[in-house]
Amino acid sequence: MTYVVSLDAVSKVYGRGQGAVAALREVSAGFTQGSFTAVMGPSGSGKSTLLHCAAGLDTPTSGSVRLGGTELAGMNETRLTELRRRRVGFVFQAFNLVSSLTVAENITLPLRLAGAGVDRAWLEEIVKRVGLAGRTGHRPAQLSGGQQQRVAIARALVTRPEVVFGDEPTGALDTMTARDVLTLLREVVSGMGQTVVMVTHDPVAASYADTVLFLADGRIVDEMTDPTSDKVAERMTRLGAWN
Repeated sequence: MTYVVSLDAVSKVYGRGQGAVAALREVSAGFTQGSFTAVMGPSGSGKSTLLHCAAGLDTPTSGSVRLGGTELAGMNETRLTELRRRRVGFVFQAFNLVSSLTVAENITLPLRLAGAGVDRAWLEEIVKRVGLAGRTGHRPAQLSGGQQQRVAIARALVTRPEVVFGDEPTGALDTMTARDVLTLLREVVSGMGQTVVMVTHDPVAASYADTVLFLADGRIVDEMTDPTSDKVAERMTRLGAWN
């Protein structure tokens, strides 16, 4: 099976000697094309570290991370930055939009940073899919939180990345708006064949994914396919996430 992203025995240790903390312990995982994976676990379980290592934002202490056929270990920061700009999309809890830029300018920012041209037809297609038609001339301050997150998702898709990583992408949104954004991420996977890996603490958010990976103490301790919010919440309770 070919993976869009794969981690092989990835460990990440912060600090040295007595003060060393292992955030990840020999984690192996693979994400296939057109899959939607949620990563869950108690606070401090290593969720964000796993995401950052998989995305080339952080370097593992040991183990291997591959994006398609590319091994990330040993790449310098310049090459990693180029790789992330062209091949990886990001959606964060804070929308990370540039307030002085319009919606269209925010969406196409990764292309401009990479020195790439804008495919107008693709831009129109994305804007339509994320429900922002008619808003492309607006500034972020003129949009609701949900609309701002839609801009962030469009920005993540504009480079046609191999994978989109979400770090608590609905964490700052109210319940109804969060559902709209999750439905959009689900459509991005089902309709566009995009690969999405999302860290979340919310069982409802996780229920939109195909698969949920559960982390505890830096290890993957369980995996659930066809998740429901109730099953995810029950499993999290057994992990000691909610006492």
